[in-house]
Amino acid sequence: MPDDTDTDTDADAEAEAEAEAEAEADGLTVGQVSTRLGVTVRALHHWDEIGLARPSLRTAAGYRLYTAADLERLHRVVVYREIGLGLDRIRAVLDDPTADVPGALRAQRAQVAERIDRLQRLGAGLDRMIDAHERGLLLTVEEQAEVLGPGWNPDWPAQARQRYGETTQWLQYVERSAARGPEEWQAVAAAVTDLDRALGEAMDAGVAPGSPEANGLVERHREVFASYFPLTREMQVCLGRMYEADPGFAAHYDGIRPGLATWFRRIVDASARAHGIDPDTATWR
Repeated sequence: MPDDTDTDTDADAEAEAEAEAEAEADGLTVGQVSTRLGVTVRALHHWDEIGLARPSLRTAAGYRLYTAADLERLHRVVVYREIGLGLDRIRAVLDDPTADVPGALRAQRAQVAERIDRLQRLGAGLDRMIDAHERGLLLTVEEQAEVLGPGWNPDWPAQARQRYGETTQWLQYVERSAARGPEEWQAVAAAVTDLDRALGEAMDAGVAPGSPEANGLVERHREVFASYFPLTREMQVCLGRMYEADPGFAAHYDGIRPGLATWFRRIVDASARAHGIDPDTATWR
């Protein structure tokens, strides 16, 4: 294996060859053209190989040398490449006297306009995603009250971000939130309200945990909750516990029907057991 000394020697030899090339002929070396035009040596070699922009001169040692005319052509190649023309189109513009240059440029301009529009829409989407990460819910306080009802607390999204902001589920939630406006949130709120009503009616009717009716409501809860983030069965068990134990959630469900928070936890646990999950050991995963 060559050591650093060998590498330095090779670099010195190349530099000497470049200097010799400068002295031997009236032209610019590849390295000089690369620096002057801001393109890579590799690109210059490639354009030479495909016949797009070849140097007119060679030194006795075979090194490429570019004349003033060569440099002018290279400059035009760089300009057309920077505005997005492909190499084949550039060749046609430079070499084909019948080429419709204004037409080619207009077509390229249309593509650039489309790209700008796409990037602007991407930028707007990124702004919404950033806002969703920071705010959780992209609705004004007035919109929240109108869409989510008078019982909605506009401080809840900020509290949820503080509590869950580092979790995968928060990221999934904000991705969904960024894509929603008032109408979409209205649909989500309506689905939650309908589910709450169905839970209360089922409890009144004496639906037993583990019954087909109860299991259907458990599945419906998972489907509705997917509006926020995907909910596994074990995660649903954890939510059932929280609904029963957390004063805020318990007040919500028991406000629908006294004892509903506990009844809901029981039907979730029964459904989990039917799927081979022990509710006592279930974790958030």
